[in-house]
Amino acid sequence: MLDTVKPSAEADINQRIADRVRELRAARGYTLDALAARCGVSRSMISMIERGAASPTAVVLDKLAAGLGVSLASLFGGEAEGAPAQPLARRRQQLKWRDPESGYTRRNLSPAGWPSPFQLVEVDFPPGARVAYETGGRESNMHQQVWVMSGRIDIVIGDELHALQQGDCLAMRLDRPLIFSNPASKAARYILAIGDASAN
Repeated sequence: MLDTVKPSAEADINQRIADRVRELRAARGYTLDALAARCGVSRSMISMIERGAASPTAVVLDKLAAGLGVSLASLFGGEAEGAPAQPLARRRQQLKWRDPESGYTRRNLSPAGWPSPFQLVEVDFPPGARVAYETGGRESNMHQQVWVMSGRIDIVIGDELHALQQGDCLAMRLDRPLIFSNPASKAARYILAIGDASAN
Protein backbone atom coordinates (compact mmCIF):
# COMPACT_ATOMS: atom_id res chain seq x y z
CA MET A 1 0.00 0.00 0.00
CA LEU A 2 1.33 3.41 -0.98
CA ASP A 3 2.09 6.01 1.67
CA THR A 4 -0.05 9.11 1.41
CA VAL A 5 0.85 12.64 2.37
CA LYS A 6 -1.80 14.61 4.27
CA PRO A 7 -2.58 18.14 2.99
CA SER A 8 -1.16 19.84 6.11
CA ALA A 9 2.03 17.76 5.88
CA GLU A 10 2.26 18.60 2.17
CA ALA A 11 2.08 22.32 2.97
CA ASP A 12 4.82 21.88 5.58
CA ILE A 13 7.04 20.07 3.08
CA ASN A 14 6.43 22.73 0.41
CA GLN A 15 7.48 25.37 2.95
CA ARG A 16 10.59 23.36 3.80
CA ILE A 17 11.45 23.12 0.10
CA ALA A 18 10.83 26.89 -0.22
CA ASP A 19 13.16 27.69 2.68
CA ARG A 20 15.85 25.30 1.46
CA VAL A 21 15.88 26.56 -2.15
CA ARG A 22 16.02 30.19 -0.96
CA GLU A 23 18.81 29.35 1.51
CA LEU A 24 20.91 27.47 -1.10
CA ARG A 25 20.41 30.19 -3.71
CA ALA A 26 21.47 32.90 -1.23
CA ALA A 27 24.51 30.89 -0.11
CA ARG A 28 25.68 30.69 -3.72
CA GLY A 29 24.96 34.36 -4.42
CA TYR A 30 22.57 33.57 -7.30
CA THR A 31 19.80 35.95 -8.26
CA LEU A 32 16.49 34.44 -9.36
CA ASP A 33 17.48 35.17 -12.97
CA ALA A 34 20.89 33.51 -12.53
CA LEU A 35 19.40 30.35 -11.04
CA ALA A 36 16.75 30.26 -13.76
CA ALA A 37 19.47 30.42 -16.41
CA ARG A 38 21.48 27.66 -14.69
CA CYS A 39 18.65 25.18 -14.23
CA GLY A 40 16.12 25.84 -17.00
CA VAL A 41 13.26 26.61 -14.59
CA SER A 42 11.51 29.93 -15.12
CA ARG A 43 12.18 32.83 -12.77
CA SER A 44 8.49 33.05 -11.91
CA MET A 45 8.30 29.34 -11.01
CA ILE A 46 11.40 29.60 -8.78
CA SER A 47 9.85 32.64 -7.09
CA MET A 48 6.61 30.73 -6.48
CA ILE A 49 8.53 27.74 -5.08
CA GLU A 50 10.52 30.01 -2.74
CA ARG A 51 7.27 31.52 -1.44
CA GLY A 52 5.75 28.07 -0.89
CA ALA A 53 3.05 29.00 -3.39
CA ALA A 54 3.71 26.11 -5.79
CA SER A 55 3.80 22.32 -5.48
CA PRO A 56 6.77 21.57 -7.74
CA THR A 57 7.11 18.25 -9.53
CA ALA A 58 10.06 15.90 -9.10
CA VAL A 59 11.36 16.95 -12.54
CA VAL A 60 11.34 20.65 -11.59
CA LEU A 61 13.01 19.92 -8.25
CA ASP A 62 15.69 17.85 -9.99
CA LYS A 63 16.45 20.76 -12.32
CA LEU A 64 16.71 23.11 -9.33
CA ALA A 65 18.97 20.65 -7.51
CA ALA A 66 21.24 20.39 -10.56
CA GLY A 67 21.40 24.19 -10.87
CA LEU A 68 22.29 24.48 -7.18
CA GLY A 69 24.80 21.60 -7.33
CA VAL A 70 23.04 19.43 -4.73
CA SER A 71 21.03 16.19 -4.66
CA LEU A 72 17.26 16.27 -5.03
CA ALA A 73 16.96 14.71 -1.55
CA SER A 74 18.79 17.67 0.00
CA LEU A 75 16.04 20.07 -1.16
CA PHE A 76 13.72 18.64 1.46
CA GLY A 77 15.59 20.50 4.15
CA GLY A 78 17.91 20.02 7.04
CA GLU A 79 17.03 19.91 10.71
CA ALA A 80 13.93 21.68 11.94
CA GLU A 81 14.52 25.35 12.76
CA GLY A 82 16.10 25.79 16.18
CA ALA A 83 16.75 22.07 16.64
CA PRO A 84 20.26 20.62 16.41
CA ALA A 85 20.83 17.77 13.95
CA GLN A 86 20.59 14.31 15.50
CA PRO A 87 22.14 11.04 14.24
CA LEU A 88 18.83 9.14 14.63
CA ALA A 89 15.69 9.66 12.55
CA ARG A 90 12.65 7.81 13.86
CA ARG A 91 10.14 6.65 11.25
CA ARG A 92 7.57 9.23 12.38
CA GLN A 93 10.16 12.04 11.93
CA GLN A 94 11.12 11.17 8.36
CA LEU A 95 9.79 13.63 5.81
CA LYS A 96 7.46 12.31 3.10
CA TRP A 97 6.74 14.06 -0.17
CA ARG A 98 4.42 13.14 -3.04
CA ASP A 99 5.20 14.12 -6.62
CA PRO A 100 2.02 15.83 -7.88
CA GLU A 101 2.66 14.66 -11.45
CA SER A 102 3.55 10.94 -11.17
CA GLY A 103 2.07 10.22 -7.73
CA TYR A 104 5.26 8.64 -6.44
CA THR A 105 6.01 9.15 -2.76
CA ARG A 106 9.51 9.59 -1.36
CA ARG A 107 10.55 9.42 2.27
CA ASN A 108 13.89 10.84 3.42
CA LEU A 109 15.24 8.08 5.67
CA SER A 110 18.51 9.75 6.65
CA PRO A 111 18.64 12.01 9.72
CA ALA A 112 17.88 15.58 8.61
CA GLY A 113 20.88 17.90 8.59
CA TRP A 114 23.30 15.24 9.82
CA PRO A 115 26.71 15.54 8.07
CA SER A 116 27.15 12.39 5.98
CA PRO A 117 28.64 11.55 2.56
CA PHE A 118 25.41 9.82 1.54
CA GLN A 119 21.63 9.95 2.00
CA LEU A 120 18.99 7.22 1.96
CA VAL A 121 15.54 7.66 0.43
CA GLU A 122 12.61 5.22 0.25
CA VAL A 123 10.32 5.49 -2.78
CA ASP A 124 6.83 4.07 -3.40
CA PHE A 125 6.25 4.06 -7.15
CA PRO A 126 2.67 3.56 -8.41
CA PRO A 127 1.88 1.19 -11.30
CA GLY A 128 2.29 2.91 -14.67
CA ALA A 129 4.17 5.87 -13.18
CA ARG A 130 7.04 7.45 -15.11
CA VAL A 131 9.49 10.23 -14.18
CA ALA A 132 12.05 11.53 -16.67
CA TYR A 133 14.96 13.52 -15.24
CA GLU A 134 16.54 15.50 -18.05
CA THR A 135 19.53 16.83 -16.15
CA GLY A 136 22.96 15.34 -16.66
CA GLY A 137 26.57 16.37 -16.16
CA ARG A 138 26.09 17.96 -12.75
CA GLU A 139 28.92 20.06 -11.37
CA SER A 140 29.17 17.73 -8.39
CA ASN A 141 30.11 14.07 -8.75
CA MET A 142 26.75 12.58 -7.75
CA HIS A 143 26.29 8.82 -7.51
CA GLN A 144 23.18 6.81 -6.78
CA GLN A 145 22.29 3.19 -6.12
CA VAL A 146 18.78 1.78 -6.46
CA TRP A 147 17.81 -1.34 -4.49
CA VAL A 148 14.38 -2.77 -5.33
CA MET A 149 12.50 -3.97 -2.25
CA SER A 150 9.34 -5.06 -4.07
CA GLY A 151 7.82 -4.89 -7.55
CA ARG A 152 9.58 -3.91 -10.75
CA ILE A 153 11.27 -0.72 -11.93
CA ASP A 154 12.66 0.04 -15.39
CA ILE A 155 15.51 2.56 -15.38
CA VAL A 156 16.90 4.11 -18.55
CA ILE A 157 20.29 5.81 -18.16
CA GLY A 158 21.14 7.64 -21.37
CA ASP A 159 20.13 4.94 -23.86
CA GLU A 160 20.69 1.90 -21.59
CA LEU A 161 17.63 0.10 -20.21
CA HIS A 162 17.89 -1.75 -16.89
CA ALA A 163 14.86 -3.85 -15.90
CA LEU A 164 15.08 -4.29 -12.13
CA GLN A 165 13.21 -6.91 -10.11
CA GLN A 166 12.91 -7.40 -6.35
CA GLY A 167 16.36 -7.67 -4.75
CA ASP A 168 18.23 -6.13 -7.71
CA CYS A 169 20.59 -3.21 -7.09
CA LEU A 170 21.80 -0.79 -9.76
CA ALA A 171 24.67 1.68 -9.29
CA MET A 172 24.83 4.78 -11.47
CA ARG A 173 26.47 8.14 -11.82
CA LEU A 174 24.07 11.04 -12.33
CA ASP A 175 25.74 12.33 -15.48
CA ARG A 176 23.12 11.46 -18.11
CA PRO A 177 19.36 11.81 -18.51
CA LEU A 178 17.52 9.28 -16.36
CA ILE A 179 14.03 7.76 -16.63
CA PHE A 180 12.28 5.75 -13.91
CA SER A 181 9.13 3.84 -14.86
CA ASN A 182 6.96 1.12 -13.39
CA PRO A 183 5.62 -1.06 -16.24
CA ALA A 184 3.86 -3.45 -13.86
CA SER A 185 0.28 -3.49 -12.58
CA LYS A 186 1.46 -3.36 -8.95
CA ALA A 187 3.24 -0.62 -7.01
CA ALA A 188 6.99 -0.89 -6.53
CA ARG A 189 9.11 0.14 -3.58
CA TYR A 190 12.84 0.85 -3.68
CA ILE A 191 15.63 2.42 -1.68
CA LEU A 192 17.93 5.10 -3.11
CA ALA A 193 21.42 5.60 -1.71
CA ILE A 194 22.73 8.97 -2.90
CA GLY A 195 26.30 10.15 -2.51
CA ASP A 196 28.54 12.97 -3.68
CA ALA A 197 32.01 11.61 -4.43
CA SER A 198 33.41 15.15 -4.68
CA ALA A 199 32.56 15.67 -0.99
CA ASN A 200 35.06 13.00 0.10
